[in-house]
Amino acid sequence: MIKLTVIVTTVLLAVLLLSRPSFAGEGSLIPMEDFFRNPEKSGFRISPDGTRISWRAPWERRLNIFVQKIGEEEATRVTSATERDILGYFWSGNDRILYLQDSGGDENYHLFAVDAGGSGAKDLTPFEGVRVTIVDPLEEIDDEVLIGMNRRDPRVFDVFRLNIDTGELTLVQENPGDIEGWVTDHEGKLRAAIRTDGVNQSLLYRDREEDEFRTLLTTDFRETVDPLFFTFDDKKLYVSSNLGRDKSAIYVFDPAKAANEELVFEHPEVDVYGLMQSKKRKVITGVAYVTDRARYHFFDRERADLQDELESRLPGREVTVTSMSKDEERVLVHAGGDRTQGAYYFYDRTTGDFRELAQLSPWLNEDELAPMKPVQYTARDGLVIHGYLTLPAHSDGKNLPVVINPHGGPWARDSWGYDSEVQFLASRGLAVLQMNFRGSTGYGRAFWEAGFKQWGRAMQDDITDGVQWLIDQGIADPKRVGIYGGSYGGYAVLAGLAFTPDLYACGVDYVGVSNIFTLLETIPPYWELGRKMMYVQIGDPEKDKDLLEAASPVFHADRIKAPLFVAQGANDPRVKKAESDQIVEALRKRGVDVEYMVKDNEGHGFLNEENRFDFYRAMERFFSKHLGSLSEQ
Repeated sequence: MIKLTVIVTTVLLAVLLLSRPSFAGEGSLIPMEDFFRNPEKSGFRISPDGTRISWRAPWERRLNIFVQKIGEEEATRVTSATERDILGYFWSGNDRILYLQDSGGDENYHLFAVDAGGSGAKDLTPFEGVRVTIVDPLEEIDDEVLIGMNRRDPRVFDVFRLNIDTGELTLVQENPGDIEGWVTDHEGKLRAAIRTDGVNQSLLYRDREEDEFRTLLTTDFRETVDPLFFTFDDKKLYVSSNLGRDKSAIYVFDPAKAANEELVFEHPEVDVYGLMQSKKRKVITGVAYVTDRARYHFFDRERADLQDELESRLPGREVTVTSMSKDEERVLVHAGGDRTQGAYYFYDRTTGDFRELAQLSPWLNEDELAPMKPVQYTARDGLVIHGYLTLPAHSDGKNLPVVINPHGGPWARDSWGYDSEVQFLASRGLAVLQMNFRGSTGYGRAFWEAGFKQWGRAMQDDITDGVQWLIDQGIADPKRVGIYGGSYGGYAVLAGLAFTPDLYACGVDYVGVSNIFTLLETIPPYWELGRKMMYVQIGDPEKDKDLLEAASPVFHADRIKAPLFVAQGANDPRVKKAESDQIVEALRKRGVDVEYMVKDNEGHGFLNEENRFDFYRAMERFFSKHLGSLSEQ
């Protein structure tokens, strides 16, 4: 389950059923499609030798990959996807690109290869019902990649060395049935692994790929030693760990001692997971972490100077280096913010050449969009909840219709930055509150564990308390509060309507859970290793039967009275279509106003542009009817 900010709706009645908020520029309402259409260009990457740039751009309404030689005007489209967008891709050597693609949202990703000139496209893993993961792109070996595949057993991933030229697969390591993650050293050798029995995790290690793995330490899953990558001599590991502490921090882990030793970086308020390196110079350059927004701390003067240079050229932007040539002289940069998807830039550190490559959505004027403000409030038991509030541009911020937007996961978090859904809703005169309720990640172990077995209980109370905070602040009109979310956020919508039926005027559930029992019965096979952990986090269907029944909205559908809109992908492997079918059937039997949209070619969220448009068009109509949001014919 993930936070879904994929997608959807358009234009509508210029009718507000209740008093409507003051809103400047009502005559020029931004079309819905402008928020959810495919970006003009995105996902820029540079070839290892720094001579070519690649990106994704629409062709036949699908995002495909284009390649251009630096210094030339003409670009070559190298893929011809017409059914699904191409999302993840990377360079394999200087003359070839590899990319992952599934079918209809089933998340059984195949690995494809194509020459940088557009020829030689082929499916390297043409196996039905098999999911491929990238273990190591093997940047130093142009014709090979290390992949994981669940072809032998759908529950676990064996590791293969794949020859990209011939398609030959060589087994590197068969999964004994309990390995959930693999780690390679800087030479691409498989040297570490994470083993689980469901609730305990063990770090496995070997000195050479030919050796047997040995267990270094075992911890309860609440305590982690998460390998990031090997030290540059390939003898130790950099890890993110919360052993003996609340917040995860970066350490050097010594396999010989089976213990964390040097503390590299910690932050008193949040977990730290991201460690940056220069592969060329073989140094650790800095860390990335998220407080109210993304932050950096640099150890390396050269990398700090690069960041300073980029930020001086792009003032007021959140600046991220997204790709570098192998010599680290040619750099691709993304600069964005809360009111813009931003732009990509090219920077040559040797010549000083700096230029814009593309705006992601040049049709949007950020001056017309709404700022996202970090906020916090106190839950009923005293726990501090952090979140983000977006008020409609030009509104007075008082007595507004509001959409509460809890994130998916639920073991994830929202962060500051551009969000198409939030900006779309704000453009329609709706305030939007996103909150990192207990159980969200990034705020330490205690905050995360405070959400265990709290679906529909304290986790939902945190959301309810956010509504009350908005009302107490005079921001929300208590009669015009709606709730929208995807995945776990969709569950929170249904729980909100069922357990606090007088709080919300309406709700939109996007691929959300209605029945925790059936959710746990139908998890994808490759989640099976985490089943016992999910029982600890959510509840055991047998031991906690009463708890899960009390928390499952489908068993309390008789309490739901607010209008509901449900959207679902027919091929969703995470939250099966039956989750939506159940709640829709239960409500329709009672005559409750429920609209149901199913897309047969989608999975856990709507990827295809036309489906996004349908969804958000329907959402706009729904909120306009029930909250009095702004829209136009």
